[in-house]
Amino acid sequence: MEAPILIALAQINATVGRFADNAALILQAAQKAHEQGADILVLPELALTGYQPEDLLLRPRFIEEQTAELEKLSQQLAACTNLHVLLGHVAHTPEGIRNCASLLLNGEVKGVYFKQELPNYSVFDEKRYFTPGNAPFVFTLKGHRFGVAICEDTWLPYVPAQAAQAGAQTLLILNASPYTMNKDEQRIDTIRQHVCSHQMAAVYCNMVGGQDELVFDGNSFVLDAQANTIQELNTFVPALGLVQLENTGLSAKQVLPLAALAEAGLTFNTLQKNNDEPLESEIWRALVLALKDYLGKNFFKKAVLGLSGGIDSAVVLALAADAIGAENIQAVMMPSRYTADISLTDSRDMAQRLGIDYHEIEIAGMFGAYLDALAPVFKDRPADTTEENLQARIRGDLLMAFSNKFGSVVLTTGNKSELATGYCTLYGDMVGGFAALKDIPKTWVYRLAVWRNTVTPVIPERIITRPPSAELREDQTDQDSLPEYDVLDGIIERMMEQDQST
Repeated sequence: MEAPILIALAQINATVGRFADNAALILQAAQKAHEQGADILVLPELALTGYQPEDLLLRPRFIEEQTAELEKLSQQLAACTNLHVLLGHVAHTPEGIRNCASLLLNGEVKGVYFKQELPNYSVFDEKRYFTPGNAPFVFTLKGHRFGVAICEDTWLPYVPAQAAQAGAQTLLILNASPYTMNKDEQRIDTIRQHVCSHQMAAVYCNMVGGQDELVFDGNSFVLDAQANTIQELNTFVPALGLVQLENTGLSAKQVLPLAALAEAGLTFNTLQKNNDEPLESEIWRALVLALKDYLGKNFFKKAVLGLSGGIDSAVVLALAADAIGAENIQAVMMPSRYTADISLTDSRDMAQRLGIDYHEIEIAGMFGAYLDALAPVFKDRPADTTEENLQARIRGDLLMAFSNKFGSVVLTTGNKSELATGYCTLYGDMVGGFAALKDIPKTWVYRLAVWRNTVTPVIPERIITRPPSAELREDQTDQDSLPEYDVLDGIIERMMEQDQST
């Protein structure tokens, strides 16, 4: 190596289709990297396009507009003299649409890598849109050889091996890898295997932020050629990491912020990864970012939800307050004759603790009007879930009225355990624009509530300790219809996540 090389990796929060906004984030990261004297800037997969673009890729205008923004950005990046920018985007080629990484330098494209391994499982559907590449891309800087890979390329051995055979000494990996529990360990273990096999260092840059139903955690990292972790950026915050490559190896320099780190209700101001962070804290931050970005990227500033005095709505209310601020939330308690006094008391208490705009609307009269109207048809048929669901649908109508009148998004409060078993009401408690707990089992809802109260006690303790109930009939509990949640959630985990049979 002729001289030390300073490598920057920027985990940015891109938005699908917002090319100008994404370009501004990329330019900000490049300018900050250039100010620090960086030689290379690595960005996430499809950083300019946003991930996942899905069927937008089938619209020629979408790719045309992104390509025009790429050309403009390339010229803007020329001001960052001698900074090699490795940028993810899509390109239309004679062979088809490609998932690309372009190396930009001083206003010119010095090389392009086409993603070879296209994932087509779980949330991924890349074979529907992209044509795979079939060749490595290796470039030389100051006598050091760098290879390039994109996300799924590194989940199989052949692309890293291909880069190593082409002479790569360090592999630069662009990623848009969504968050799941313990995914960070899987990623590092996978990349470490390639490093050990080829004595090739690795720079792994991942996207951060919420996009539709996905949330990306960032958690970018750098491994040296001996597979030691040199740097690991924190989850769920945009950040710029800097590492220096010398003949003696890699060393971490610093981590810089790329955006404000303060969330509305909680402040998570750590840029470097804390490996002692409780899993509950990590999941909470994932949910906060997912909710914050879903609302923000769709240009909503306010939210409304039904507050019942139960654990699910309490956790969603706390999440919403942390995501967009208590001043932007309306909570509506809609009691009926089946609503316990403690449900009212606890709902009022929680709203007061958070400073939420709180409303109570009694639904007994509306429910009675429905029953009177239906009485000639139902005649002597006994009451059943029909009457229970009517109450849920009345509440759903009221929440949608708040949404229409105030321009807010209704937050659905159902959890994964309920949705998986159908323990919910279509057009009732399923009404809403975003279901924050849709992938959170009930047992984890309790764990998150307990953890959140260790930060500040915003959820009344009785909400956590009392038996769960929909309160749609006398003396009702969830376990009248469902197994105990610790049993049910184990079954759901094995069926849905581990693909085991019944």
